[in-house]
Amino acid sequence: MLKTEGCRLSSLKLQKSIFILIISYLATVCVFPVPPLMGGSNRIQNAETAGYLIVPNEKVPESYDAGFSLYVAAWPLLAEYPGNRFQTGLFGTWMHAQYDVPVTEKLYSDIEGGLGWWHDTRFATETPKFIMGGVALNFSAWANGPGAGKGRNWDEPKGNYGIAQISPWLLWPPDGLNLKRGTCGELFGYGYLTLPLTEAKSSTAGKNIPTGNNCWTLFLNTGNFKGPVAFFTPYFWSHPSVDDPCLAGMFLDTRPSQPNRALQMETQYIPSVQSVDAKGNTYARIAPTAFPRGPMGDSVVVHRVTSYKKKALWDAVQAWFKGGPAASGTIDPLGSVVHTFPGQGGATWKIYTPSVAQKERVSLAWSSFATPMAPDPNTFGYRWNNQLVMKKDTKNGSLVILPEYYRLVDEDGKKPQWVVVSSKDVPAETGLAEVRFSRPAERPSEPYVTPDDPQSCWKQPGPVAGPFQAHPGDGSVVTYYWYRFADQPALLNADLTALERDALQKRVEKLHRNWTKDRNYLSPPTLGKLANIDPALIVTPPPGLEAGYVPIATRQAAEVK
Repeated sequence: MLKTEGCRLSSLKLQKSIFILIISYLATVCVFPVPPLMGGSNRIQNAETAGYLIVPNEKVPESYDAGFSLYVAAWPLLAEYPGNRFQTGLFGTWMHAQYDVPVTEKLYSDIEGGLGWWHDTRFATETPKFIMGGVALNFSAWANGPGAGKGRNWDEPKGNYGIAQISPWLLWPPDGLNLKRGTCGELFGYGYLTLPLTEAKSSTAGKNIPTGNNCWTLFLNTGNFKGPVAFFTPYFWSHPSVDDPCLAGMFLDTRPSQPNRALQMETQYIPSVQSVDAKGNTYARIAPTAFPRGPMGDSVVVHRVTSYKKKALWDAVQAWFKGGPAASGTIDPLGSVVHTFPGQGGATWKIYTPSVAQKERVSLAWSSFATPMAPDPNTFGYRWNNQLVMKKDTKNGSLVILPEYYRLVDEDGKKPQWVVVSSKDVPAETGLAEVRFSRPAERPSEPYVTPDDPQSCWKQPGPVAGPFQAHPGDGSVVTYYWYRFADQPALLNADLTALERDALQKRVEKLHRNWTKDRNYLSPPTLGKLANIDPALIVTPPPGLEAGYVPIATRQAAEVK
């Protein structure tokens, strides 16, 4: 139930929440210096390109409130990784809780992960990685995957224990889930459906605060792995209610999901430069930026955005856990609806130097070379102006390279705009042609580590097998152990009793025995080819540990060459 009129956040707490959001934002976008670029002109200014590509999709009834799935293209956005200032997602969405009445207080909390690159990515390549991206109240904590969250302070974890591993066949590195190196335009299928893995609780952390039993579970559909991977523990969402009882029942542990979600590509930084010629005209150049190119020359970037009712999966699994027939795990199409695309879209990409105020930043003429389109009602992409973009074939696939050069046009009565120009029309004195957007020299990446205290939850009761090592294509080595499912550190920090964990253990053992990784759970795409996860992360349980045990990463470090 929603809060009563007398149960409101205080002004002080609201100010604190806003302060946290501001600090989180500044920490994300403002602390990294602009890297130097290779170029011979002192006219050149470092700049950046950023903004959103907006994908409208038709609304569905709000009764489809038990999760979503979609297929998104995975590709190398930039020709060379530009360093840890680079932060951009590929196409994705934000899943918020659904409320019965409008909520006016600042209660930001959602699942907003996806494919991309982030400031804190330590072992980055041109190939994107995937994170789960759950956000607790106003960014007080976030959880990106098993053992990965906000910061790495294990004494005060802020989301690092928020996600529990389910799959016995997929290893999740702390730096994010690797796709196969060189992925270029293939479709990555993922989504979150709620499963009744735990029971609802009337108390939380010893207080009279309820925690629901929505276990939002990540399902993948890729070329070499299909099925459930991991889930957000309900305690991850309800924990803020312990300090403020007015928040009880307001988060995704209890609330259904909002099915009508924003769908966008959010880009915070693409390296760019600006320069002024002898006549006072301003020109810009952006780092070579690519989109996947299909057989017809167009780009398909989103496919089959689907929302679900509990009938789709929850009902059959709940009946199974209560003694009924085994649930196949296949999603019931009668409990799902596929969103349609009107074939429209928007773009807010802008080019600017960091010192320019946000309201004065100038838009890039995106529509001059990209036209949103829907090749079928369930697919979204772009048709390109072949006079302005270039085709590039690689050993892994074909790409469209966006225009690199622009001139600032500021005419009376019109909004200023960056318009596309040919490289031959950019005066040589600007020096832009000499700029090289190469990977900067950065300090070696620090390893991800976990507590080594023999009394910690990582050691007591501890793993049953290991250590083992995996060598993904990002140049890192991941050390991992096999834990009994209910004894993994995340579940020892999920506010569950020993009896509750044992009940959860029995349920997951049923999943391990019945839900394999080589058959469809999400409905397959009707076009394109599925992306693959890095084969190094597909693992096999040791003999005797096939059901009820999971691989948990304890360290990720640079490979010693």
